[in-house]
Amino acid sequence: MTPEISETTEVPDARVADGVGTVRRLPWNKVPEVTLYFWVIKVLCTTVGETAADLLNSRAGLGLTGVSLLMSALLAAALVAQFRARSYRPGPYWLVVALVSVVGTLITDNLTDNLGVPLPVSTGVFAVALTGVFAVWYRSERTLSIHHVDSVRREGFYWLAVLCTFALGTAAGDLVAERVDLGYWLSAVLFASVIAAVAVARFALGLDAVWSFWIAYVLTRPLGASAGDYLSQPAADGGLGLGTVVTSGLFLAVIAGLVVFLTVTRRDVTERERLTPREG
Repeated sequence: MTPEISETTEVPDARVADGVGTVRRLPWNKVPEVTLYFWVIKVLCTTVGETAADLLNSRAGLGLTGVSLLMSALLAAALVAQFRARSYRPGPYWLVVALVSVVGTLITDNLTDNLGVPLPVSTGVFAVALTGVFAVWYRSERTLSIHHVDSVRREGFYWLAVLCTFALGTAAGDLVAERVDLGYWLSAVLFASVIAAVAVARFALGLDAVWSFWIAYVLTRPLGASAGDYLSQPAADGGLGLGTVVTSGLFLAVIAGLVVFLTVTRRDVTERERLTPREG
């Protein structure tokens, strides 16, 4: 039985046994439906993570370590707001994703630039870390699906996995760019092609939905980074020369517009939340 199938039965009560005590289940999911809007905003956030990290590192005057501490503090504050929400809200959720994107990029940059860790090593470390998170998550919850992120523990596993995917995607993307040297545009085409292959494997060949999602989630990080570098880097380096300020501002504006749209229309809430009366 796949993880996706193993959790489809609705919980008849707000509490379910966890082998030790009971775990409080929220009546609503804390993660949006995986729609086109989800993937568009995710890629935009990854682009912002790449360009904003470069912008802050070069303009803030805090150094890589100082910027990392600042953004980590902002992420912690955003996570508090996200965990306090009783159901999915586009604003807090996508703010956390954008900040995780920046922090994940900075983690890899710190390892590479400050500690001199080779990219193959950091890529391997983050792959092992993500695998470990998945193993503990599945052992605890018997699922890796995002369709029932309805407890504090499940949400904690979810955000830890998301952070690992951003760090892994950054390291793997930089490794490919360094070793293959395709340039920004061709790198974006490469990662988009791999994501398309995953989609074909999912819908035509029956690849498990949960693993398809997480593989694509990792790959969208280097895809967005390649797109961001192509837009922001100078023409002499193979980019369009828009700069990190313009690129970051443009993508943040589009993200904000989409988040407002989703907040008003509720196009990406789960079906369970649509059918369940809100409390309070």
